Amino acid sequence: MIRIAIVDDDAVYRQQLVDYLKRYEEETQRRFQITTFQNGVQIAQDYKPVFDIILMDIEMKGLDGMAAAEKIRAQDMETVIIFITNMPQYAMKGYTVDAMDYVLKPVSYYAFSQRIDRALQRMKRRSKRYIAITHSGGMTKLDVSSITFVEVRDHDMVYHTVHESYMAKGTLSEAEKLLDDRKFFRCNKGYLVNLEYVQSIRNFDVLVGDTWLQVSRPKKKALLDALNDYINEVSK
Repeated sequence: MIRIAIVDDDAVYRQQLVDYLKRYEEETQRRFQITTFQNGVQIAQDYKPVFDIILMDIEMKGLDGMAAAEKIRAQDMETVIIFITNMPQYAMKGYTVDAMDYVLKPVSYYAFSQRIDRALQRMKRRSKRYIAITHSGGMTKLDVSSITFVEVRDHDMVYHTVHESYMAKGTLSEAEKLLDDRKFFRCNKGYLVNLEYVQSIRNFDVLVGDTWLQVSRPKKKALLDALNDYINEVSK
């Protein structure tokens, strides 16, 4: 699922962009998770790098869109920023925060959909997606493609990656929702595995990277089916 933030202090424009995104979903069969913010402060304060695309108004009270984008870029260099404005002279400065483009108000659906097309193409080229996990020491940004599996350990979660492991707060259901990716499969109540790293399935065990994990009896067939679907998809 693609996560999109809308930041605009005008409720009418916020709703218009939500409606445009829903129309785009219907036309393209995409799935968006949309979050709206009423001003720049709301999104920039305690920002976590969880959005794929940010649609940002420039003229806002308190913290304008350009200043909010600067704060976001200090934490997140991957998210695609598109400015929504009626003052193109300000949007032209978007290169300072690596903004992809801008759309002039009043926003037409055609112009808007073109920008979303471009944003999705840029995302595809970058190919990486990140999640933010919280722990006692603060927050860590993880590249989703590097996560091999997620494990329940006592009352904490352990995110295992190709490089190291990270302890975090939360539940496996929350991790599943956060990752929200078809290539992750819950093989039992204690493990969420990345199908990309599945090497072998033997009886009721699955080899993920270099670690053997237990598969619950009711989940084995579903795991085999999910792995087969994943292999077929990436082979296309």
